[in-house]
Formats: sequence, structure tokens, C-alpha cells
Amino acid sequence: MNLNHDNTSYSLKPQTKKNQKMRRLSYLTLTVGLSIFATACTAPVPKDPEALAEYKRNNDKYEPLNRPMYDFTVKVDKYTMRPVSKAYVWAVPKVVRKSLSNMITTMNEPVVFFSDVGAGKPRRAGDTFARWCINMVAGVGGFIDVASMVGYEHHDTTPGMTLASWGIKSGPYLFVPFMGPSNFRDAAGKVIAVGLQPFNYVPRGYGLITFNWAYNILGVISSRADYLDAMDQLQRDSLDPYATIRSAYQQQQSAEIKELINDHRATTPAWYIK
Repeated sequence: MNLNHDNTSYSLKPQTKKNQKMRRLSYLTLTVGLSIFATACTAPVPKDPEALAEYKRNNDKYEPLNRPMYDFTVKVDKYTMRPVSKAYVWAVPKVVRKSLSNMITTMNEPVVFFSDVGAGKPRRAGDTFARWCINMVAGVGGFIDVASMVGYEHHDTTPGMTLASWGIKSGPYLFVPFMGPSNFRDAAGKVIAVGLQPFNYVPRGYGLITFNWAYNILGVISSRADYLDAMDQLQRDSLDPYATIRSAYQQQQSAEIKELINDHRATTPAWYIK
């Protein structure tokens, strides 16, 4: 389940005022409907002190809605993404998969860079910019991670993490179909990430639109392939896979946000200071 690649669709028909009005009405109706549905699916707050403490720790008041969404996603994944990912692992040599993964990471570096800037972390932003430049040139378009070889290791910073560094609360836990674990803050961050990805602004007629779609699709398949064994083991061994995924996501998110906020390194690299 990949949270880091979003597909962008383009309308082939010009939007008339009537069409725009109807779309706005549809969006409003959908939003109100989802709000009512989510409210109806809110888990009741337990009164027992221990249960209440666990309820607050999980931050999952929409669990009655999230669990069916999780079950639905797992069932669809079983017959779609899992076999596709297994075929990808079988057909593509490991060294090629690694190169493609490096390329995907490099192409996402602009989102990481702007997220670092937004979080007020110039050193992290500088490292990300250096990684992008080095890998795009010396790494042949990002297929070879030369930047890591010279000391510029990759780090993840998302718009959702940036919002967290501003003090914005996460909101309740959500499981978004086909996208995986999230929350209101990270969901907003994913929308922002689409706007920060330069490939979403490329003009038509240069073949880059096709590349953008291929990049996003490959990113989903590559990410799913990375977790093939882990997901199979989780489904096989865990008593409650939904709760395990929720806990792992929340712990990882908390650790990454803490690392971002506590990164107070000097802007100038250590080798330059010496």
C-alpha cells in the first residue's frame, strides 16, 4: 500500500459554466454524505478507564468505518496488486528493480525538498537538493543512487510531517481504500504533495505526461513488491492485522515527525566547517 504516489487525471472536455456548477453541487453532496456516514460510523467512547485509555491511544473513532475499508482493500489487493507485484518480482531482476526504485525516489525528491523548506529545515532541504542534482546528473536520471555513495543519504519528509511541525494535530486515524493508513492531516498532506510534484505541471505533447503516469503506476507496483513478504506474514501470523498496521503506522509517523522537529543541524555541511 503506497502513500507516497498519486495519479493525476485530466479532463478532455472543456468545462462549461453549467458543468462546473453541477460538479460543485456533486462535490458538496458527496462531502455532506461522507460526513453523515462517517458520523454514523463513529465508534462509541468507552466508559471503562482502561478501555478509554486504549481508545485515546489508538485515536481511531472511525474504526467501524475503517475496518470494512481495510477488509475491502485487502480482498481487492489479493486479486489485483499482489499477483501483479509477484509477477513484477519474478520477471524483473533485482538489480533492475533497485534501479527503478532509485529513480522513483529521485523523482519524488522535489516534494521532500519543499516539505523540508516548509518545515524550516535548511540543512535537510540542502541535502535533498544535493541528492536530486547528483542523482539526476551522475546517477543517470536517478537510476543510480550516487548521492548516498558520497554521503547524502535519503530521508523522508512529507507535507503531512511539515504540517505536524507547525503544530497541526493529526486528527482521527483513517484507513483510505487502496492508499492505506492515514489521518486527516496526512490526507491533506497528500493533496499538497500533488501540487508540489513538478511532473504534474508538464505541458502536453512532450511525452512527459505518459512518463508521469508510468512513474506513478510503477511506484505503486514497486512499493507493493517491497512489502510482499511482510504483508503475507502479517496476514498469516497476526491475530488482528488491522490493529497491527494501525499501530505500526502511528509509531513510524511519530518517530519520523520527532526526527524532523529535532533536526537542528547547522546549515553548512560538516566537511565545509572543517
